[in-house]
Amino acid sequence: MEKVKMVASEAITETLVAEGVTHVSGIVGSAFMDLLDLFPAAGIRFIPVRHEQSAGHMEDAYSRISGVAGVIVGQNGPGITNMVTSVAAANMGHTPMVVISPSAGTKSVGWDGFQECDQVSVFKAVTKATIRIPHPSRAADCARTAFRMAYALRGPVLLDVPRDYFYGEVFDYILEPHQYRVDDRGCGSLESLEKAAELLASAKKPVIVSGRGVVDTNCQDVVAEIAELLTAPVAMTYLHNDAFPADHPLWVGPIGYMGSKAAMHSLSEADVMLAIGTRLSVFGTLPQYDIDYFPESAKIIQIDVNPLNIARTHPIEVGIIGDAKEASKVLLKILKEKVGDRKPDKERLETVKERRAAFDKEIEDLAMVPGNPMNPRRVLYEIAKVLPKNAIVCTDIGNVASTANSYLKFYEGKKHIAALTFGNTGFSYPAGLGAKLARPDCPVLNIVGDGAWGMSLHEVSTAVQENIPTISCVFHNTAWCAEKKNQIDFYNNRFVGVDIECPNFAKVAEAMGAKGYVVDKPEQVGPTILEAIKLGKPTVVEFEVDGTQLAPPFRRDALSLPVRHLEKYQQLDFHNFKK
Repeated sequence: MEKVKMVASEAITETLVAEGVTHVSGIVGSAFMDLLDLFPAAGIRFIPVRHEQSAGHMEDAYSRISGVAGVIVGQNGPGITNMVTSVAAANMGHTPMVVISPSAGTKSVGWDGFQECDQVSVFKAVTKATIRIPHPSRAADCARTAFRMAYALRGPVLLDVPRDYFYGEVFDYILEPHQYRVDDRGCGSLESLEKAAELLASAKKPVIVSGRGVVDTNCQDVVAEIAELLTAPVAMTYLHNDAFPADHPLWVGPIGYMGSKAAMHSLSEADVMLAIGTRLSVFGTLPQYDIDYFPESAKIIQIDVNPLNIARTHPIEVGIIGDAKEASKVLLKILKEKVGDRKPDKERLETVKERRAAFDKEIEDLAMVPGNPMNPRRVLYEIAKVLPKNAIVCTDIGNVASTANSYLKFYEGKKHIAALTFGNTGFSYPAGLGAKLARPDCPVLNIVGDGAWGMSLHEVSTAVQENIPTISCVFHNTAWCAEKKNQIDFYNNRFVGVDIECPNFAKVAEAMGAKGYVVDKPEQVGPTILEAIKLGKPTVVEFEVDGTQLAPPFRRDALSLPVRHLEKYQQLDFHNFKK
């Protein structure tokens, strides 16, 4: 192996090629034009979005599905700072990503020049690491380090490159990833796995909680074998509805906001809980439907690849630091030795079946309540009925998008791409574009309210230009309905800032070169979705739904009834309007 002479742009590009990067998303800028000039010859497609935030959401979804770290780039200063929200979302979602961050030239730093910003400081709080190339000769090394840290720490890494450094000379190796990073985490402590197996083997009512780690490592089949051995119901963590196949008899659905009561009732009675590939987030385990379901008295076995997540939110009995798949495989082997040919618990299987059927009937009955013009639940119900098994669904944040959590069922992993813990609106459509790039063979839909759609509809132009045929399901209810529900329940129907006026989104889509539909009858929902899938072009379906049929408050835990002390606000006091 020999070192070769390159310019920094070549060194960075060759690292991208070695890492299997086939495209980079962003908006063109002079700061990185020397790098951009190399992309076509390197076989790297540049995808020009309409807003840099969208690039981050696209690559977040792309990385979750493909397993390859997404890469984004923009102009120094405002182009890079426009990415803060989507990078923060990927950071909270544990998604590997590399942010190539051109910055002001070294000769002008500190003069507050055109588009100058200390981007490293801006991104320190919303990335796993920030790396500034200290000298052009370090470009290859720093680029490799960015990828190594993105995968090792499971999140975005900022690679800051002073714009004049792209032209600097590098004398370095061109390496393959296996020469500078190792991603195999192993199964964890065998002693801890043995202890976990003992607890599970003696448990009366074990329950499994399957999380993101199961999705990332594609080990639903191993989790299913453990579940079958123990006759343990399997719940999915909040917004990871694809963490266990919905057609398995031990599937009970997701926990968390608008999750499954079958999952919550099953979890509430657990004496031992096996949490695989999840940090058991605080918000994702809060009481729902007035069910305080998290089993505080249960003995918790937690498997997570990140030691910082073990026992972070709930006390545990056994912690296993390891890869979800590798740990589960070893755990299964030990369990088989301990329980032998244990027969399935028929009574427990029947209980699971009854709970599933009861919740399915409950949400179907809620969907069948008439709406003006349509009940949003009915639309979600009809969409879910016709979704092909290989469909990918990206969900936004908000009242309708969150209600989808009750209706969406998946049969394999990497099919549910949600906004996750950062919870920013405008996520789902650019995420859908990234999902389609990762799996062009799968239909991709996003579910979004008209408020969040206003933040992302400009990317229809990107979808048309780049021929990315996603289907956007826009629920038109003329309000920020999650917040409207708060003002109904806590502020006596005093609406401030929640009502929004919207254009005909189907016509807007048509004007941008996409296909547009308006649907206002429930019986049109399924056929329209199937037609859009068959059409195979960027499509926007506007569903006219009732803005008064709302889900429970999203953050009941964070709101209080108003108390007013100043005389001018006394009429707004809860105790006054309650009378």
